[in-house]
Amino acid sequence: MTLTGPLILVTTVIGMEGFAYVAHRWVMHGFGWALHKSHHRARPGTWELNDLYAVIFAGPSIVLLLGGVQLGWGEWATWVGAGIAAYGAIYFGFHDIIVHKRIDAHYVPRSTYMKRIVQAHRLHHVVETKHGTVSFGFLWAPRPEDLKAELKRRGNAGVRESVGR
Repeated sequence: MTLTGPLILVTTVIGMEGFAYVAHRWVMHGFGWALHKSHHRARPGTWELNDLYAVIFAGPSIVLLLGGVQLGWGEWATWVGAGIAAYGAIYFGFHDIIVHKRIDAHYVPRSTYMKRIVQAHRLHHVVETKHGTVSFGFLWAPRPEDLKAELKRRGNAGVRESVGR
């Protein structure tokens, strides 16, 4: 068995983290805010407008898988399409299940890595506005202490009021 295909898949998954960072920071918190702002507010039901990004980002994966499997584009297209789909599955598991608990899996982060990325994503969500957020990655995140310091340096602009218990 050749390792080229699995290597393409792993490289694609890693590359998708960079793509996701750029898309999150400059598209979702830029001209695509009209869809993404629903994700920074309380979700009244099961779905939010931001969920359309999953459909949008699935498109290239579907096209590449179809091209690689059915249209003769080559195995590379199948592996890249599978890598994009794998990243999407990882993102769904981390973001929608673990962080936002859209499906209750009763998961409690215990490792240092998981605690760090969950806390970083929660710090991203303390800002309700288009600008002023921190931590745009999903699988890699700066230290929470650094993110808190950055929010403070910015004067906590856009940070939602804390809700007392």
